[in-house]
Amino acid sequence: MTEKNTIAVRDAAINDAILSGTAMEAFERYYADTIEMQENDATPTIGKDANRERETAFFGAITEFRGASLLETGIGENVTFSRWLYDYTHDEWGERRYHQVVVRTWRDGLVIAERFYYG
Repeated sequence: MTEKNTIAVRDAAINDAILSGTAMEAFERYYADTIEMQENDATPTIGKDANRERETAFFGAITEFRGASLLETGIGENVTFSRWLYDYTHDEWGERRYHQVVVRTWRDGLVIAERFYYG
């Protein structure tokens, strides 16, 4: 299997995990210890421990989940893209319904950077 095929399979597994409510399991399996995750232009959160804490807090603050839809995906050289529609209520932010683009950068079969773009 080529590196591009491996990345495509792993990216699809992450997206499937998000849709099935098992995103943290995919995080443990497919993300590097040095992962950098960034929301729009905010300062990146660096390291698996810090991002695990951030992701757990985010999911824990969702009080009602109405749905997520994976609208499009793409793959390039060591990078994958996905466009999502999310609809949920968050404890701090209230009702949220928005499109988000996720860009994942890969090395050695693991996500080393993930950036979320949304308005």
